[in-house]
Amino acid sequence: MTIIISIGMNHETAPVEMRERLSAEPDHTVRALAFMRELSCISEGFFLSTCNRVEALVVTEDGDRAKKSIISIMSRLGNIPESRFTSNLYVFEGDEAIRHIFRVSSSLDSMVVGEPQILGQIKSAYAEAARHKISGVIINRMMHRAFHVAKRVRTETAVSEAAVSISYAAVELAKKIFHVLDEKKVLLLGAGEMAELAARHLLSNGVGSMVVANRTFERAVEVAEKFRARPVSFEELVAQLEEVDIVVASTASRECVIRYDMVKSCLRKRRNRPLFFIDIAVPRDVESEVNNLDNVYVYDIDDLKGIIHMNMAQRRQEAVKAERIVQEEVVKFHKWLKTLAVVPTIVSLREKAECIVQSEMKKTGSILAELTPQQKERVEVLTRSVAEKILSDPISFLKRKADRPSLNSYLDAAKKLFSLDRE
Repeated sequence: MTIIISIGMNHETAPVEMRERLSAEPDHTVRALAFMRELSCISEGFFLSTCNRVEALVVTEDGDRAKKSIISIMSRLGNIPESRFTSNLYVFEGDEAIRHIFRVSSSLDSMVVGEPQILGQIKSAYAEAARHKISGVIINRMMHRAFHVAKRVRTETAVSEAAVSISYAAVELAKKIFHVLDEKKVLLLGAGEMAELAARHLLSNGVGSMVVANRTFERAVEVAEKFRARPVSFEELVAQLEEVDIVVASTASRECVIRYDMVKSCLRKRRNRPLFFIDIAVPRDVESEVNNLDNVYVYDIDDLKGIIHMNMAQRRQEAVKAERIVQEEVVKFHKWLKTLAVVPTIVSLREKAECIVQSEMKKTGSILAELTPQQKERVEVLTRSVAEKILSDPISFLKRKADRPSLNSYLDAAKKLFSLDRE
């Protein structure tokens, strides 16, 4: 029996230290898909790796073996013994797996309910699975339905309007620390989407000045121009740490960018002014030891959970509507999935009808030879049309019974009535 399984970990089930081990390398998704393709127990696969979740979605005939294989793949990717992370995993099967991917796509399972980034990440992961030819009929259909569900949730509810982004939460934390951000100096470390969102929120809250650092200086210049900030090079980081009050770090570096010794060396010149790091990168940009220094405070993405829960009542109210949409779409997908059981019989019916048409056309070949090509073509069209109309009612009947417990009895009857087994 075909089973759909989702297995993974997210911000609720695993700490950032665990998640970053599995999402540290940019090629993890490609490697995971390659491993899946080698497994005979997995007929279709999909792998998603973001800062807040790492999970696999597979179609299999052997659920137990597929689960063990996915856990083994994750162990290899993160170079972590399986015993270290199995307790952090969630596993969904069947309709629950379908519901899970629909909820994830709709941002109902995100740290920030309603945030839009996850849908783009899922689309990219799906494109990768398709490119590696490991997605198939079921996952292809499931992903497209997931995109449809996300669109419905976005347009039919106000979940996204009530959302608070990670970057917004980072700025709210800065406001709690300093009360007001006027005259505060900010270093934006990284120039990606998260950094740009943070910059917008910081400016709207009146920060005094902002500098932007990025490994690619041209990108730092580009972002700085958007936000009336000043671009600096990575080589100037220590000098900037002597001046700024807040560092918002969101690079895509695989290693820590802000090191303990780097921060320690600039403390004397700061003259006891507090320095706050808000690290929203995974893997983290700031060494955890930095938090041990006097007057230095480091907050990572997991520390933002409390800030993110603001406006929770409003989001919850809208999420109830969104959950209803998700469940409605799960029911529809389940019905479609059931129709797959009748497909082989329907294909056999149509193939038999086509064989009969071709056979009878050959038998009347001498008569048809007297017709013009156009007349012969019309006879063929007429013959196929008659065959299709005869099959239309049995095929429609089988499709309607696809989600009934008695389906197998109807399939057996159809095979006997049309002698499909002998075919």
